[in-house]
Amino acid sequence: MKTIFNRTTIRKYSNREVSDTLLKELLSKAELTPTMGNLQLYSVIATRNSEMKQKLAPTHFNQPMVENAAVVLTFCADFNRTTVWANNRKGTPGYDNFLSFLNAATDALLYCQTFTNLAEAEGLGTCFLGTTIYNPKQIIDLLKLPKLVMPVATLTIGWPDETPTQPDRLPLESILHEETYTDYTAESIDQYYKVKESLEENKHFVEINKTETLAQIYTDIRYKKSDNEAISTGLLETLKQQGFL
Repeated sequence: MKTIFNRTTIRKYSNREVSDTLLKELLSKAELTPTMGNLQLYSVIATRNSEMKQKLAPTHFNQPMVENAAVVLTFCADFNRTTVWANNRKGTPGYDNFLSFLNAATDALLYCQTFTNLAEAEGLGTCFLGTTIYNPKQIIDLLKLPKLVMPVATLTIGWPDETPTQPDRLPLESILHEETYTDYTAESIDQYYKVKESLEENKHFVEINKTETLAQIYTDIRYKKSDNEAISTGLLETLKQQGFL
Protein backbone atom coordinates (compact mmCIF):
# COMPACT_ATOMS: atom_id res chain seq x y z
CA MET A 1 0.00 0.00 0.00
CA LYS A 2 1.28 3.47 -0.88
CA THR A 3 1.58 5.83 2.08
CA ILE A 4 2.80 9.39 2.44
CA PHE A 5 6.26 7.95 3.12
CA ASN A 6 6.59 6.34 -0.29
CA ARG A 7 4.31 8.46 -2.46
CA THR A 8 5.41 9.64 -5.89
CA THR A 9 3.82 11.57 -8.72
CA ILE A 10 2.61 9.24 -11.46
CA ARG A 11 2.59 10.49 -15.04
CA LYS A 12 2.29 7.16 -16.88
CA TYR A 13 -0.78 4.99 -16.44
CA SER A 14 -1.81 1.49 -17.50
CA ASN A 15 -4.93 0.80 -19.57
CA ARG A 16 -6.72 -0.58 -16.52
CA GLU A 17 -10.00 1.19 -15.87
CA VAL A 18 -10.74 3.08 -12.66
CA SER A 19 -14.24 1.91 -11.81
CA ASP A 20 -16.98 4.45 -11.30
CA THR A 21 -17.78 2.73 -8.00
CA LEU A 22 -14.26 3.24 -6.66
CA LEU A 23 -14.07 6.82 -7.89
CA LYS A 24 -17.35 7.79 -6.25
CA GLU A 25 -16.40 5.98 -3.04
CA LEU A 26 -13.18 7.96 -2.77
CA LEU A 27 -14.85 11.27 -3.65
CA SER A 28 -17.53 10.58 -1.05
CA LYS A 29 -15.00 9.77 1.67
CA ALA A 30 -13.09 12.95 0.81
CA GLU A 31 -16.18 14.98 1.71
CA LEU A 32 -15.12 14.58 5.35
CA THR A 33 -12.44 17.19 4.59
CA PRO A 34 -12.55 20.36 6.74
CA THR A 35 -14.57 23.11 5.06
CA MET A 36 -15.44 26.74 5.79
CA GLY A 37 -18.77 27.01 7.60
CA ASN A 38 -19.62 23.43 6.57
CA LEU A 39 -20.61 24.83 3.16
CA GLN A 40 -18.39 22.58 1.01
CA LEU A 41 -17.52 25.33 -1.43
CA TYR A 42 -16.26 23.04 -4.18
CA SER A 43 -17.34 20.97 -7.14
CA VAL A 44 -15.37 18.45 -9.17
CA ILE A 45 -15.71 17.65 -12.88
CA ALA A 46 -14.77 14.07 -13.81
CA THR A 47 -13.58 13.66 -17.39
CA ARG A 48 -13.34 10.13 -18.77
CA ASN A 49 -14.28 10.62 -22.42
CA SER A 50 -11.18 10.46 -24.62
CA GLU A 51 -12.40 13.26 -26.88
CA MET A 52 -12.93 15.55 -23.90
CA LYS A 53 -9.49 14.67 -22.53
CA GLN A 54 -8.01 15.60 -25.92
CA LYS A 55 -9.76 18.97 -25.71
CA LEU A 56 -8.53 19.53 -22.15
CA ALA A 57 -4.93 18.60 -22.95
CA PRO A 58 -3.95 21.94 -24.59
CA THR A 59 -5.17 23.83 -21.52
CA HIS A 60 -2.51 21.92 -19.59
CA PHE A 61 0.20 22.53 -22.20
CA ASN A 62 -0.41 19.10 -23.74
CA GLN A 63 1.14 17.20 -20.87
CA PRO A 64 0.71 13.55 -21.96
CA MET A 65 -0.79 12.32 -18.67
CA VAL A 66 -3.98 14.29 -19.38
CA GLU A 67 -4.88 11.99 -22.26
CA ASN A 68 -3.15 8.94 -20.78
CA ALA A 69 -4.97 8.98 -17.42
CA ALA A 70 -8.13 6.97 -16.82
CA VAL A 71 -9.85 10.01 -15.32
CA VAL A 72 -9.07 13.71 -15.19
CA LEU A 73 -10.58 15.54 -12.21
CA THR A 74 -10.99 19.31 -12.29
CA PHE A 75 -11.55 20.75 -8.81
CA CYS A 76 -13.47 24.02 -8.76
CA ALA A 77 -14.06 26.76 -6.23
CA ASP A 78 -17.86 26.84 -6.26
CA PHE A 79 -20.06 29.48 -4.68
CA ASN A 80 -22.76 29.00 -7.32
CA ARG A 81 -24.43 26.07 -5.56
CA THR A 82 -24.53 27.92 -2.22
CA THR A 83 -25.89 31.04 -3.94
CA VAL A 84 -28.68 29.11 -5.70
CA TRP A 85 -29.53 27.41 -2.40
CA ALA A 86 -29.70 30.76 -0.60
CA ASN A 87 -31.82 32.34 -3.33
CA ASN A 88 -34.29 29.49 -3.03
CA ARG A 89 -34.43 29.73 0.76
CA LYS A 90 -35.16 33.47 1.16
CA GLY A 91 -31.47 34.24 1.75
CA THR A 92 -29.54 37.22 0.39
CA PRO A 93 -26.21 35.83 -0.85
CA GLY A 94 -23.23 38.16 -1.18
CA TYR A 95 -20.49 35.96 -2.57
CA ASP A 96 -19.51 37.94 -5.68
CA ASN A 97 -16.21 39.06 -4.19
CA PHE A 98 -12.56 38.06 -3.81
CA LEU A 99 -12.93 36.91 -0.20
CA SER A 100 -15.51 34.36 -1.28
CA PHE A 101 -13.21 33.11 -4.04
CA LEU A 102 -10.38 32.59 -1.54
CA ASN A 103 -12.67 30.70 0.81
CA ALA A 104 -13.99 28.48 -1.97
CA ALA A 105 -10.52 27.93 -3.46
CA THR A 106 -9.23 26.86 -0.05
CA ASP A 107 -12.13 24.41 0.34
CA ALA A 108 -11.51 22.97 -3.14
CA LEU A 109 -7.78 22.51 -2.59
CA LEU A 110 -8.30 20.84 0.79
CA TYR A 111 -10.82 18.49 -0.81
CA CYS A 112 -8.40 17.76 -3.65
CA GLN A 113 -5.60 16.88 -1.22
CA THR A 114 -7.79 14.58 0.87
CA PHE A 115 -8.96 12.80 -2.27
CA THR A 116 -5.34 12.45 -3.41
CA ASN A 117 -4.36 10.77 -0.15
CA LEU A 118 -7.32 8.40 -0.28
CA ALA A 119 -6.74 7.51 -3.94
CA GLU A 120 -3.06 6.78 -3.42
CA ALA A 121 -3.84 4.63 -0.38
CA GLU A 122 -5.93 2.48 -2.76
CA GLY A 123 -2.93 2.08 -5.05
CA LEU A 124 -3.97 4.64 -7.64
CA GLY A 125 -1.42 7.01 -9.12
CA THR A 126 -2.03 10.75 -9.28
CA CYS A 127 -0.47 13.83 -10.79
CA PHE A 128 -1.41 17.32 -9.59
CA LEU A 129 -1.55 19.86 -12.43
CA GLY A 130 -0.85 23.41 -11.33
CA THR A 131 -1.50 24.54 -14.90
CA THR A 132 -5.23 24.83 -14.16
CA ILE A 133 -4.98 28.50 -13.22
CA TYR A 134 -2.76 29.25 -16.21
CA ASN A 135 -5.57 28.73 -18.73
CA PRO A 136 -8.81 29.02 -16.74
CA LYS A 137 -10.90 30.63 -19.50
CA GLN A 138 -10.48 27.67 -21.85
CA ILE A 139 -11.26 25.21 -19.06
CA ILE A 140 -14.36 27.18 -18.09
CA ASP A 141 -15.62 27.10 -21.68
CA LEU A 142 -14.90 23.38 -22.14
CA LEU A 143 -16.51 22.35 -18.87
CA LYS A 144 -19.35 24.88 -19.14
CA LEU A 145 -18.74 26.39 -15.73
CA PRO A 146 -21.27 29.08 -14.68
CA LYS A 147 -20.53 32.28 -12.78
CA LEU A 148 -19.14 31.85 -9.27
CA VAL A 149 -17.40 28.62 -10.32
CA MET A 150 -13.65 28.77 -10.92
CA PRO A 151 -11.26 25.89 -11.72
CA VAL A 152 -8.36 25.85 -9.27
CA ALA A 153 -6.72 22.41 -9.54
CA THR A 154 -6.61 19.34 -11.77
CA LEU A 155 -5.67 15.79 -10.85
CA THR A 156 -4.97 12.99 -13.31
CA ILE A 157 -5.59 9.54 -11.87
CA GLY A 158 -5.13 5.95 -12.98
CA TRP A 159 -3.33 2.73 -12.18
CA PRO A 160 0.45 3.35 -12.28
CA ASP A 161 2.58 2.14 -15.17
CA GLU A 162 5.86 3.43 -13.74
CA THR A 163 7.79 3.46 -10.48
CA PRO A 164 9.52 6.83 -10.27
CA THR A 165 11.81 7.79 -7.43
CA GLN A 166 10.62 10.15 -4.75
CA PRO A 167 11.37 13.83 -5.39
CA ASP A 168 13.69 15.65 -3.03
CA ARG A 169 12.26 17.85 -0.31
CA LEU A 170 13.71 20.66 1.78
CA PRO A 171 14.52 19.86 5.42
CA LEU A 172 11.84 20.59 8.01
CA GLU A 173 13.90 23.35 9.63
CA SER A 174 13.71 25.31 6.37
CA ILE A 175 9.91 25.64 6.57
CA LEU A 176 9.20 25.54 10.32
CA HIS A 177 9.25 28.84 12.21
CA GLU A 178 8.92 28.68 15.99
CA GLU A 179 6.58 31.31 17.49
CA THR A 180 7.42 34.00 14.89
CA TYR A 181 8.80 34.07 11.36
CA THR A 182 12.58 33.97 11.13
CA ASP A 183 13.78 35.50 7.88
CA TYR A 184 16.34 33.68 5.76
CA THR A 185 19.97 34.64 5.41
CA ALA A 186 22.50 33.72 2.74
CA GLU A 187 24.00 31.28 5.24
CA SER A 188 20.70 29.55 6.05
CA ILE A 189 19.81 29.32 2.36
CA ASP A 190 23.16 27.63 1.71
CA GLN A 191 22.39 25.16 4.47
CA TYR A 192 18.81 24.40 3.45
CA TYR A 193 19.45 24.05 -0.28
CA LYS A 194 22.77 22.24 -0.08
CA VAL A 195 21.36 18.75 -0.58
CA LYS A 196 18.92 19.78 -3.35
CA GLU A 197 21.63 21.56 -5.31
CA SER A 198 24.10 18.71 -4.90
CA LEU A 199 21.82 16.01 -6.34
CA GLU A 200 23.15 14.63 -9.61
CA GLU A 201 19.79 14.98 -11.36
CA ASN A 202 19.63 18.65 -10.41
CA LYS A 203 23.20 19.24 -11.52
CA HIS A 204 22.25 17.65 -14.84
CA PHE A 205 19.15 19.86 -14.94
CA VAL A 206 21.40 22.92 -14.66
CA GLU A 207 23.74 21.59 -17.33
CA ILE A 208 21.08 20.88 -19.96
CA ASN A 209 19.40 24.23 -19.33
CA LYS A 210 22.76 26.01 -19.65
CA THR A 211 22.32 28.02 -16.46
CA GLU A 212 24.75 28.72 -13.67
CA THR A 213 22.45 27.78 -10.80
CA LEU A 214 19.34 25.68 -10.17
CA ALA A 215 17.43 28.77 -9.03
CA GLN A 216 17.94 30.42 -12.42
CA ILE A 217 15.95 27.65 -14.12
CA TYR A 218 12.92 28.63 -12.04
CA THR A 219 13.37 32.39 -12.38
CA ASP A 220 14.70 32.80 -15.91
CA ILE A 221 13.24 29.84 -17.80
CA ARG A 222 10.27 28.10 -16.16
CA TYR A 223 8.47 30.83 -14.20
CA LYS A 224 9.63 34.10 -15.70
CA LYS A 225 8.45 37.45 -14.38
CA SER A 226 6.92 38.43 -17.73
CA ASP A 227 4.98 35.17 -17.93
CA ASN A 228 3.83 35.45 -14.33
CA GLU A 229 2.53 38.96 -14.92
CA ALA A 230 0.72 38.03 -18.14
CA ILE A 231 -0.90 34.98 -16.55
CA SER A 232 -1.86 37.04 -13.48
CA THR A 233 -3.63 39.53 -15.73
CA GLY A 234 -5.57 36.75 -17.41
CA LEU A 235 -6.42 35.17 -14.06
CA LEU A 236 -7.82 38.43 -12.71
CA GLU A 237 -9.85 38.91 -15.89
CA THR A 238 -11.29 35.42 -15.50
CA LEU A 239 -12.16 35.98 -11.84
CA LYS A 240 -14.05 39.10 -12.96
CA GLN A 241 -15.77 37.13 -15.73
CA GLN A 242 -16.83 34.48 -13.19
CA GLY A 243 -18.23 37.09 -10.83
CA PHE A 244 -15.63 37.01 -8.06
CA LEU A 245 -14.29 40.54 -8.70
